[in-house]
Amino acid sequence: MANEDKRPIVIKRIKKVSAGAHGGAWKIAYADFVTAMMAFFLLMWLLGSTARGDLKGISEYFKTPLRVALAGGSGSGDSSSIIKGGGNDLTKSNGQVKNGDVPTEKKMITIKAATDELLKLEKSKELEKLKELKRSIENAINSNAKLNQFKSQILLDITSEGLRIQIVDEKNRPMFKIGSAVLEPYTKEILQEIGKTMNQMPNKVSLSGHTDAKPYAADRKGFSNWDLSADRANASRRELITGGMDEAKVVRVVGLSSAVLFDKSDPFNPVNRRISIIVLNKKAEEAAQQDGGTIEVDAEKDEATKILGGNAANPANAAAPPSAAQ
Repeated sequence: MANEDKRPIVIKRIKKVSAGAHGGAWKIAYADFVTAMMAFFLLMWLLGSTARGDLKGISEYFKTPLRVALAGGSGSGDSSSIIKGGGNDLTKSNGQVKNGDVPTEKKMITIKAATDELLKLEKSKELEKLKELKRSIENAINSNAKLNQFKSQILLDITSEGLRIQIVDEKNRPMFKIGSAVLEPYTKEILQEIGKTMNQMPNKVSLSGHTDAKPYAADRKGFSNWDLSADRANASRRELITGGMDEAKVVRVVGLSSAVLFDKSDPFNPVNRRISIIVLNKKAEEAAQQDGGTIEVDAEKDEATKILGGNAANPANAAAPPSAAQ
């Protein structure tokens, strides 16, 4: 017993440490809270950025999902209204809606509108080609030392009919022999050089000859500036063909005498003596080929009534000549 009393007494103290602020249970709860908040704000953002039509479609789906599934429609899958950049107008109605809820705007595309749009495009392309041809002729003149000295007598511009090339007289440098259609050597060079470039476009060509207002000193009875201008236009046509232009491109050759003056303030100015070559655009080409065209008159309508004195309804009167109807 004495030995047992002498044994040291050992006291074991177990220190219990509370988790306090360093425990892990609260973190799980906080993570769930943050996740829920993120899901909530994501839902709010989606609802705020969805158009009214899509919201109606979603609502309609949850009301009658089977009908929507069978009938089809964009439903809640229409993402065309998701905000991008500045976002779309949220007052618009996109997506699946009930019939009659949102009026449908129908855009009518007529054949006339489509044709007009096509013609505009063709005109734009044709204008670019005419400008390119103009630059090609200018480069040909600038690169040719012989032609470059006559640059002031060659005028190029774009008109309502197409690309116009005018070769004009100067006081001391006429294109033709006086009072004749015989071309001067330099004029032949100019026309042949222009003729080389004419085949770059399929467009037809019109030629016109012009004189000043001085009366022609007639050595032939009845011969006048009208005849002289026409002869000069034809002489120019022949020289263009010699230069390489396709003969079939010519659609019109006319002599205009002094009817269309270049310098209206001075009818006797040498610049009025000129040759005008026009590379016609499509509209002018059609007008030249139709020579004014024709107008069909319906004998059963108003025009026939005017011509026949109001008796168009009577076939016998309609067949009669105007004199018989009067």
